[in-house]
Amino acid sequence: MAGLLIIMHLICITAPFHFNWNAFWVAAALHIIIDICGINISYHRNLSHRSFKLPKWLEYFLAYCGTLAFQGDPIDWVSTHRCHHQFVDTENDPHSPIQGFWFSYLTWLLDSNALTRRYGRPNNVGDLEKQSFYRFLRKTYFLHQLPLAILLYAVGGTPFLIWGTFVRTIVSLHVTFMVNSICHTFGNQPWNTGDLSRNTWWICLLTHGESWHNNHHAFEYSARHGLEWWQIDICWYIIRFLQVIGLATEVKVPSQSHKQRLQALDQTKRKEL
Repeated sequence: MAGLLIIMHLICITAPFHFNWNAFWVAAALHIIIDICGINISYHRNLSHRSFKLPKWLEYFLAYCGTLAFQGDPIDWVSTHRCHHQFVDTENDPHSPIQGFWFSYLTWLLDSNALTRRYGRPNNVGDLEKQSFYRFLRKTYFLHQLPLAILLYAVGGTPFLIWGTFVRTIVSLHVTFMVNSICHTFGNQPWNTGDLSRNTWWICLLTHGESWHNNHHAFEYSARHGLEWWQIDICWYIIRFLQVIGLATEVKVPSQSHKQRLQALDQTKRKEL
């Protein structure tokens, strides 16, 4: 993994020498489809937290897009994320800054057997493991990375390959790394969640709404992370659009009563302190 990341970063250094606007817009379009829809909306809000339901054809399509982000197959990604919420900011958290900022940012990823040593074989993704589609993606994960790269090179040559594959992938990885680390280190905590999660407004555009992270840890089930009107949440806007056209159903958002109960509990704890 370390070797692959180094090689990909080195290739990205050559990107300015292979720049053209067509390659840039292809990378931007793929970023929306693969990284925003595939990782943030599918892997995170749909599969990990079941914040809403999609028709199976759309659920599988978006999950397949997520496999092209080079962040792992759906079963492994969801398992790791559910472990994060179960053991958030403890020694058993897969990527908490309590073990160091850079551990939460990157180095946790370099030890692929760490979770197996801590928990044994993952047993928190039974809902995905019983579906043959997700088992297939886990077994064939690396094979799916090649066709897109070959297609990009065939259509646009080296610029399309570098920008559509390597630059896009590295940007996506660093966005995810920032949520794991910065959003558990810097920012404010409007909700007393008992962990280090923070709302970090200054990276909300880069993270597409994922950096309203304290909101997320307070209401894990919510499809909407930017709970205030001014909290930009691009992923929520897409989910809301899917809801309006009838593709997203059973969309979960926190009720006003749930917010009030959490606020009242926080005030009680503060008085006790």
